[in-house]
Amino acid sequence: MGAPVVLITGALTGIGRAAALAFAREGNRIVVAGRHETAGQELAAELRALGTDVEFLRADVRQEDEVRSLIDRTVAAVNNAGTEGQPGPVTQQTADTYAATFDTNVLGTLLSMKHELRVMQAQGSGSIVNISSTYGHEGAAGASVYAASKHAVEGMTKSAALEAARFGVRVNAVAPGPTETGMLNRFTGTAERKAALATGVPLGRVAEPDEIARAIVFLASAKASFVTGQVLTADGGKTAG
Repeated sequence: MGAPVVLITGALTGIGRAAALAFAREGNRIVVAGRHETAGQELAAELRALGTDVEFLRADVRQEDEVRSLIDRTVAAVNNAGTEGQPGPVTQQTADTYAATFDTNVLGTLLSMKHELRVMQAQGSGSIVNISSTYGHEGAAGASVYAASKHAVEGMTKSAALEAARFGVRVNAVAPGPTETGMLNRFTGTAERKAALATGVPLGRVAEPDEIARAIVFLASAKASFVTGQVLTADGGKTAG
């Protein structure tokens, strides 16, 4: 049997990019997906330079036809595509800001899992890792819609795990704490706010994307063969208290 094929959605930046590199180091064949052709081809070229069998496919996880065309290539999948949406209090949110966040974070995850499970359940194996957040199991002032979307991701993860278990397919999620990504910079807005956020992490810093990527690789791998329906929180102790 050859190396497993790993599909990573939202692979072009941040945690998704780090996950692609981490899976490449493990010797996996990789399909990276995202909405931006140039960045996708650049990432694929970088991974090929490491000796990785990789293909970039342009896809928008909000569009079911595009998701369907991706999934037939995969054995393992990491559903990473996401957006922080429009930060601000509940009183400033609208139907449009809700839809913009939920279409990517919730609908995108749902459609990805739908077609991943279609293939994996038929073959009797597979592993899915969704990306949540510490805000997927706690509240966050100024991030109500984002937090709600990640609560939904965790609920879907656990429910899908129960449905898929009898087919030999595992479904889990990783919930990162503050991580050094463009999304974190957009969310905090200033270096001072980001530094203040880091002070709330017992380890005293934000995570590097590769630290989250290693947690994703573990959950996707046979090393976690008896783990399903779980949310692995990688947050430097932020939610321990």
